[in-house]
Amino acid sequence: MKINQKKQLAPLPLFDSLEYINNQLPPASLSSTQKNDFLMSVSFLKSYVGSLGTFNSYRREVERLLHWTWIVVKKTIKELKREDIENFIRFCQKPPKTWIGVKKAPRFIDKEGIRISNIEWRPFVVTISKAAHRKGVNADIDHFELSQGAVKESFAILSTFYNYMLQEEYVFMNPVALIRQKSKFIRKQQHQTQIRRLSPLQWDYVIETATLMADRDSKKHERTLFIMTALYSMYLRISELSASVRWAPQMNHFYRDNDGNWWFKTVGKGNKERSIAVSNNMLNALKRYRKHLGLSTLPSVADKTPLLLKTKGKEPITSSTYIREIVQSCFDKAINKLQEDKHFEEAELLNEATVHWLRHTGISEDVKTRPREHVRDDAGHCSSATTDKYIDVALRERHRTAKNKPIQSDT
Repeated sequence: MKINQKKQLAPLPLFDSLEYINNQLPPASLSSTQKNDFLMSVSFLKSYVGSLGTFNSYRREVERLLHWTWIVVKKTIKELKREDIENFIRFCQKPPKTWIGVKKAPRFIDKEGIRISNIEWRPFVVTISKAAHRKGVNADIDHFELSQGAVKESFAILSTFYNYMLQEEYVFMNPVALIRQKSKFIRKQQHQTQIRRLSPLQWDYVIETATLMADRDSKKHERTLFIMTALYSMYLRISELSASVRWAPQMNHFYRDNDGNWWFKTVGKGNKERSIAVSNNMLNALKRYRKHLGLSTLPSVADKTPLLLKTKGKEPITSSTYIREIVQSCFDKAINKLQEDKHFEEAELLNEATVHWLRHTGISEDVKTRPREHVRDDAGHCSSATTDKYIDVALRERHRTAKNKPIQSDT
């Protein structure tokens, strides 16, 4: 299917953020059939308001589908067949340049107390690595590429969307389920997916840097040290540290059981609550952090103090971006120290690190010594198969046997 790039003007966003979705009204420009599609989509998205990450992913895919359906093929989602979904996936793999942005822009903005569409928003966004960005490389729409993971996720979300509409009797078939050869779009992987994490040396520099920062400026960086320790030691996702309408972490989410063991309760991916075993080192980090805050050594069940406080006031941190900036500041100082000590390769690789690498690093280190079922439950993995991805024993042995392979025979 060929798309006229020049005629495909950038569409406006359809769905606002999670906190506004309950009041979402269809744009006045939509036809009656398009409004029905819109309202059905809003109803579907409301099913996922308990998980910000899931809501955002589902909103992205449904929004892309509606734009393509209405603008490109001029149909409704009720009319789409198997071939249409295949064409939609191909479209997403190579969308018109006018549909691609070089930065993530909010869908809607406030203007004089009214939520209006942001004309800078685009359905697709070019991403570049952190290291490339730090070197001054700019995002280029000519370099847009939809990853294999994104294609796979799109299939899964669209199938869920159609199953929902089937239950609501809005459609009478799931065209995504009829695609038998998804391998046309998704390559099968024989190799084990690489887990992005810090090396032992990198982590040593990061945690030593965080400790030094806290020792030199406790007012500003005791919180930094606690964040770095919690992300690594308890494998927390960034969403499990920031407060939201779904979950606001408090001091009393650290609790002691009848055996005197300490746990941390959180709500993670999929709005699933879990308890994480708290190590002695993590408990010591909590004690240090609470002492800095002027609190008792350990929290009581009545201690509802927000786990992470804003720099000023007693309100909890609600911005995951702010936490990312705190972590990145620590990474940057660790990178400088690695360079000073002439560990140039380690410093260069640390340039790529993100907050989520700390979770991966903590899990990877723990599966070396702890039963995988214990790590699985602390990490909140749905199955042991996910945890197994962090076990490198077979890979190390495979590489060891290949490392000294000769090119020529000795004879």
